[in-house]
Amino acid sequence: MNRLKTTFCGVEFKNPVVLASGTCGFGRELAEIRDLELLGGISSKGLTLNGSKGNAGIRVWETPSGMMNSVGMENPGVRRFLEEEEPRLESLGLVNIVNLGGHSEEDYVEGAKLLNGAACDIVELNISCPNVKAGGMNFGVKTEVARGLVRSVREVCRHPLVVKLSPNAEDITGLARMCEEEGADGVSLTNTYLALAIDIYKRKPVFDNVYAGLSGPAVRPISLRMVHQVAKAVNIPVMGLGGIMTWQDAIEYVMAGATLVQIGTATLVRPESAWEIIDGMERFLEEQGIRNIEEIRGII
Repeated sequence: MNRLKTTFCGVEFKNPVVLASGTCGFGRELAEIRDLELLGGISSKGLTLNGSKGNAGIRVWETPSGMMNSVGMENPGVRRFLEEEEPRLESLGLVNIVNLGGHSEEDYVEGAKLLNGAACDIVELNISCPNVKAGGMNFGVKTEVARGLVRSVREVCRHPLVVKLSPNAEDITGLARMCEEEGADGVSLTNTYLALAIDIYKRKPVFDNVYAGLSGPAVRPISLRMVHQVAKAVNIPVMGLGGIMTWQDAIEYVMAGATLVQIGTATLVRPESAWEIIDGMERFLEEQGIRNIEEIRGII
């Protein structure tokens, strides 16, 4: 009996645990520690059309019960990914999710078109990127700004499309409903929270970009609340993430309505965490006499 088997956007997962984008690269390093094929899936490091060297200065900063990052989406670009990484990922026995970002609608659309030639299973659209044509405001803050982007990508994307939502959005449930209206097959949430760290001795912000993304267990209760609200508001499946460190945390997200969970910051603390979470979820279901995880999804 496979108690953890589930389906998301028409794609079958052996279990609901996915490595989160930006925290596992393309899986090469973690593959040296544990068997990637025991996971449900992997969401690749966020890609942009032409690649990026990322941000200068300090990129990671530890905080109580969490961490901040300002990596700046360092990545090889969609074309190099398709040549150097995608064939290896497709050879693995797990679901391959490609995370796509951009700084203009045109870049997103072109990136999605290129990915049409790949055998990936799902495209995860990261709308938390700064929109250069809107003065740097993130696409995912205002629902109507995001609408045009989601619509344009949906028109060209041949893969199941999941939109990754920012907790910094003005209306997270309104944003999710818009994604459903524009044809998204699912949503994932939440991305990192906009935060600030100050070096009191240098008397300036820690990060060159001033603000950075906060993740880790400190944000879990807030992200869990948003996942619960969104799962109640839409009829498309939800992938939950934000501060999941243990199997108990993952079960909470499932009970709040998430079909899948993504493990991010925990992987940086304990590289084996995703596998430990899978084992813990399996034991819990067996001990509770639950035949399949779908029985407890969204019971709250």
